[in-house]
Amino acid sequence: MKVVAYERSVQGTGASRRLRITGKTPGVIYGGTEAPQAIELDHNALFHALRKEAFHSSILDIEIAGKSQKALLRDYQMHPFKPLVLHIDFQRVDAKQKIHVKVPLHFVNAEIAPAVKLGGALISHIATEIEVSCLPADLPEFIQVDLGKIEVGHSVHVKDIPLPKGVALVSHLEQENPVVANARVPSAKAEVETAAPAAAPAAAPAAKEEKK
Repeated sequence: MKVVAYERSVQGTGASRRLRITGKTPGVIYGGTEAPQAIELDHNALFHALRKEAFHSSILDIEIAGKSQKALLRDYQMHPFKPLVLHIDFQRVDAKQKIHVKVPLHFVNAEIAPAVKLGGALISHIATEIEVSCLPADLPEFIQVDLGKIEVGHSVHVKDIPLPKGVALVSHLEQENPVVANARVPSAKAEVETAAPAAAPAAAPAAKEEKK
């Protein structure tokens, strides 16, 4: 995905404010063997790019002064209540060095899962992304999670997800194998189903009295 940026010579809070007034967004690109470089981008183009999933999880081609640099989106700041991008950070990547990136999850086949078709359960997406490690060339835009076999009361964990070749899961000590999706029957429905069998025996004595 290509991103056009321009060199930014003036820095500081006042300069950034003036830049935003002209429809530009200040930013920086850092990492690698080169020094951090202050840049500016067209705000409208950037705002629309941020709404695309691939912009957040793909290797970007940042073109500055006719030269292209491979980079990842690392951070951006939005105005508290205005649709305004205040600042954006990119990190250069080396084709030979592994990167840690959060990749979005795409859930499929929930509608045919036994939990839904037979159990009337609802499937909740507990996580929408996972962190992986890989070389830039192996970075997937998303990772697919197949929910077609999930049953009521069961969950899908991170380690249950097949990963593309060259991609490894980045584990965190606080939660080694977190849940990404689960299937649960809504509490109101579960209460009704539990109470229904109890109502049947109560009708028996009444029928016996009528017979007398």
